[in-house]
Amino acid sequence: MYVWERPEWPRFNWDAAALAASLVELRHAQGRLLGRMEALGFGLREEAHLHTLTRDVVKTSAIEGEVLDVSSVRSSIARRLGIDIGALQPADRHVDGIVEVMLDATGKYDQPLTTERLFAWHAALFPTGRSGLAKIRVGGWRDDAAGPMQVVSGAFGREKVHYTAPPATRLEREINAFMDWFNGQPSVDPVLAAAQAHLWFVTLHPFDDGNGRIARAITDMALAKSERSAQRFYSMSAQIEAERTAYYDVLERTQKGRTDITEWMDWFLSCLHRAINSAQQVVAAVSRKARFWERAAEMPLNERQIKLLNRMLDGFEGKMTSSKWAKIAGCSQDSANRDIAALLDLGLLQKGPAGGRSTHYLIALDE
Repeated sequence: MYVWERPEWPRFNWDAAALAASLVELRHAQGRLLGRMEALGFGLREEAHLHTLTRDVVKTSAIEGEVLDVSSVRSSIARRLGIDIGALQPADRHVDGIVEVMLDATGKYDQPLTTERLFAWHAALFPTGRSGLAKIRVGGWRDDAAGPMQVVSGAFGREKVHYTAPPATRLEREINAFMDWFNGQPSVDPVLAAAQAHLWFVTLHPFDDGNGRIARAITDMALAKSERSAQRFYSMSAQIEAERTAYYDVLERTQKGRTDITEWMDWFLSCLHRAINSAQQVVAAVSRKARFWERAAEMPLNERQIKLLNRMLDGFEGKMTSSKWAKIAGCSQDSANRDIAALLDLGLLQKGPAGGRSTHYLIALDE
């Protein structure tokens, strides 16, 4: 029996006493992080917000097996927030779609969650009306025409069903109950409300595809509401992606259990606490970047060098070689070699430990 088949559904409950200490510690960490961000000043806060949103969008897609180009995501977010990051990447409508969803969820956290808003989010995620090669219902609830909505793993012919969602005939009533609760004034701490909202929505699984991404957008919306701030400085999606196996395990147990969701709430609080602790890396990264450009401010750099240095400072995946430099900068190999040689002389780049064909370059940080 799934949780939605229980007669008490959807009246969730949990052991508040068992969660009290974790909730207090989490709220303290949340406040401490926001205080530290406030002390950074507007420019660095804006950079940290951009960094976090970029990571959030990339990781929420990675959970679904989609690999997005980090620079495209960063450019899309910067364009919408009006942040100057130099040359912007060309627009990609798929990237723009998930970016629009996340910015709408967090930037307008104080506006009601409605059917129209959810449909708009879903349409933004699937601008072609397809998920891969499969045509799906976009901007509308699933109709189960191809059978019940199930979460399945395993090879064809040996599938394992982890979960079966409520039938489509119940969806409108179920979603209305969810939105009435979400838009009301929950009598619980807003962070606990975020945990409950995530579980409730992903259990309904109301769309043909994109349910996980929209559930995480709703979670971010609820967390923004808990802080009364549209600026994000930690990524729950990134932490869920890092703990994907544990996430799916506790979710499956909860969806096959009763409406006492203490285990789920405890895991969510712990995961969120780890996400907040990981945000210290964001603080360190934007501070390092600011110090680097203070040091390089008066140095003679061309546009290619500035672009590539920013790319590396923002977390370039892999090792930066001269051939990668030429490809990303759109220049000849000779120009790339001259760019790199000049930066080595200026002390802004340094060679990695490997030589020969494995030669690569690192940002030279003045710690």
